[in-house]
Amino acid sequence: MYIIDKDSNKLIKVEKKTFKSLGLDERHNLQEWIAKEPSSLGEDLLIIQKEFDGFADTKERLDLLAIDKSGNLVIIENKLDDSGRDVTWQAIKYASYCSSLSKSDVIDIYQKYLNDQCLKESAAENLSDFFDNRDLKDVDINVGNGQRIFFVAANFRKEVTSSVMWLLNSGLKMKCFKVTPYEYSGKVLLDFDQIIPVKDAEDYTISIAKKTQDENKSGEEKQARFTVRQTFWTEFIDYNKSVNGLFAINTPTTDNWIGRAVKGSNGLNCNVIVNFDNCRAEIYINTGDKDRNKSIFDFLYGNKEAIEAKFGEKLTWQRLDDKVTSRIRIDRDWVYVDTDQRQQIIEFLTTASGKLMDIFTPYSAKINKK
Repeated sequence: MYIIDKDSNKLIKVEKKTFKSLGLDERHNLQEWIAKEPSSLGEDLLIIQKEFDGFADTKERLDLLAIDKSGNLVIIENKLDDSGRDVTWQAIKYASYCSSLSKSDVIDIYQKYLNDQCLKESAAENLSDFFDNRDLKDVDINVGNGQRIFFVAANFRKEVTSSVMWLLNSGLKMKCFKVTPYEYSGKVLLDFDQIIPVKDAEDYTISIAKKTQDENKSGEEKQARFTVRQTFWTEFIDYNKSVNGLFAINTPTTDNWIGRAVKGSNGLNCNVIVNFDNCRAEIYINTGDKDRNKSIFDFLYGNKEAIEAKFGEKLTWQRLDDKVTSRIRIDRDWVYVDTDQRQQIIEFLTTASGKLMDIFTPYSAKINKK
């Protein structure tokens, strides 16, 4: 690795180091770095547990457990200056143990992690946000044998890379990252280099009969939800047509939300969402730029009193500092699958979304000038 000195127009070599020489260790340093910045492994991952040991009949523990955007569990094994000989077999065992975890197991594991970190956050809501605001009932999590294994080490022994390549050719999902520390001007630089790519997965022979039955049942329930949801949106849109509502021109969908752009805005949407246990209308802020989103939220929050006075009740303001987007919402604990509650949900969402659109539209021009 080199630093470019623009003034002298030359390269300055950066000194390669070992973790040991820098006084760094696996648990307190490398593991924490990845846990706090999982994107260092080249993709969007959500860390759901550290040093996970929740396996039946064994006290073994894996370093980091994550989930990817496809709902696959990712087992991350970290080694410092040397991968060791047994890391492949060790990680395969962990992946096989994790293959039997159900969706509810994963949510419980993540909630425990949040609680252990003293974070007053909901695992279910964070997962929904990670999966682009989808209803978790529509998200497949840890289905089949899609578990993935990531190895992170400064050096990989030949027996490790050879076995990983063989397992890749056999269809397992695995990646190897060579991580190298450098030191320059008193600062430590870290380079992550993916040295072995990933391929499709193959079945393991772990007891998953009950899990398979649950997944089949889940698929049937999902299809039933899609049918009920499309029926709900059809009724909702028909009602909007009858009262000249905001969503009169929308098309029914099987998704759990529909939306309209706030007039004159760039990045503000007025959405209505129905979940299994609640419904809401919201202003969703997403320009694609996190700093811009937070700036818009802060501007609107500065007008909170006036906005809520016009709306007629308190709104929930969610800046969501650890996420790209922000939102301002109004909720009701009503269930759209309950036909007795359906009409009041339709009327609530129609009225609330209309108010939000009318209130926030005048702010669009001011936001665009900022």
